[in-house]
Amino acid sequence: MYRTNEKQPVKALLQTIKHVALDMDGTIYKGGTLFPFTVAALRTLKEMNIRYSFLTNNPTKNVQEYLRQLQDIGIAATPDEVYTSGQATIDYLQRRHPAIRRLFILGTPGLIAAFEEAGFSVASDDPDDQPDAVVVAFDTTLVYPRLCRAAWWVARQLPYIATNPDRVCPTDKPTVLVDCGSICAAIEQATGRTPDVVVGKPAPRMLDGIMQRYSLQPHEIAMVGDRIYTDIAMAKSTQATGVLVLTGEARREDVAKSTIKPDIVVADLSEFCAMLKTQRNAHV
Repeated sequence: MYRTNEKQPVKALLQTIKHVALDMDGTIYKGGTLFPFTVAALRTLKEMNIRYSFLTNNPTKNVQEYLRQLQDIGIAATPDEVYTSGQATIDYLQRRHPAIRRLFILGTPGLIAAFEEAGFSVASDDPDDQPDAVVVAFDTTLVYPRLCRAAWWVARQLPYIATNPDRVCPTDKPTVLVDCGSICAAIEQATGRTPDVVVGKPAPRMLDGIMQRYSLQPHEIAMVGDRIYTDIAMAKSTQATGVLVLTGEARREDVAKSTIKPDIVVADLSEFCAMLKTQRNAHV
């Protein structure tokens, strides 16, 4: 099942796709359990020489940690196939603010290590150790003094970047995982400032980062995900092709109610890959 963009037929959209950006939970797996069609769908993309990237707004793990997570559920991936909001933040700073080199980061050790590997230095929790900017992320290791130090630098009008806007992280455990957006809300209450830039979905910067990495134009990338207000909204903001799968959060009735319209709606990732393959075979 699919619906076409009113301005452009599905066939025309499919003909130009060179790269597929894949949301993770709800698209390739559900709650850590791999969908039975995922491996075959990824194989189909490779057979067509279409590259893909796994996207996640969750910056708590570094690339190697995500590779191990994917391996544990049955997906063999390479480092260049994983793209987190943390990596997108690194790319954004390197591309748009090359003079920023020293950061105060609210983030996990894995995220901080990723910034250090990219050439950034990390400021300590010391009022005399002034950073160039503040980066706030989903920090599962957050302690109160570091939150206060972040607020101190934000209040002094340093550049302020958030990795993602999520207020809570989805979980099947009996708890509420307070995410980056809620940490930023606490800083806002203390300082009156919101982030200057929020990098993760639905902002366009994650897809911008992938297009920059692979020298792609918007019409050459498809964003596949299960959430209209993040995955499809990001596709729309970059003029990429937005593909909604119905294996996660969104339902068919949500499409009719939403002001954000996907270009294509499919039952699952395998249906989208089959559509791509059919279109490619028709032009061989």
